[in-house]
Amino acid sequence: MHGNNAYGLWPLVIINSLIIIVFAFSFTRPRSKRDWRSLGAFSAFVIALFTEMYGFPLTIYLLSGWLSTKLPGIDLYSHQSGHLWHTLLGLKGDAHFDPLHIASSVFIFGGFVLLASAWRVLFAAQKRGGLATTGPYARIRHPQYVAFIVIMVGFLLQWPTLPTLVMFPILVVMYVLLARREEREVRAAQGETYAAWAAMTPGFVPRLRDLFKRPAPAGPGGAA
Repeated sequence: MHGNNAYGLWPLVIINSLIIIVFAFSFTRPRSKRDWRSLGAFSAFVIALFTEMYGFPLTIYLLSGWLSTKLPGIDLYSHQSGHLWHTLLGLKGDAHFDPLHIASSVFIFGGFVLLASAWRVLFAAQKRGGLATTGPYARIRHPQYVAFIVIMVGFLLQWPTLPTLVMFPILVVMYVLLARREEREVRAAQGETYAAWAAMTPGFVPRLRDLFKRPAPAGPGGAA
């Protein structure tokens, strides 16, 4: 294949997929079927992404006729060209250092930080049988689902593919539906306590003023 053997690297597909999925697993510790469904959908997205990044460039192959006309003289099957935003926008230099790739890294890192911090608060609340309302939960009701979405946005900024572009809105809708179902269950269990917190806390997008407000730490004696 063209591109200095940029593809067909299936061990890299497996290794990179496992690293991301294991990271996500370690930060979410799925217990319920809903948790496993959430992690499974994210894992499918990751596997589809790395399959094209290092295995077989399906998107490049399907778009090769159009891309060859739009970008004559470019080796479409080089790893550099696989960064489609970089290629289509005509950016110069190494794609790993362009603004989109840097933004991608920020999104991915920030998503995992949010996932980890949300898990700590949720785990502490579950141990006490209380409601998670501190840390990230002081700003949004579903930080773990938001974290998965942010990470996926980061990957799409770095390496967009047709399968992941199709999967992304489907997964977002799935996470919203899972969140709604989760809310109904928690509302039934926590009653007015949950209703009061939910009335003050947005579901997925934090209020601008809350972004600069330091959230209260999760204390051992209160609801978390």
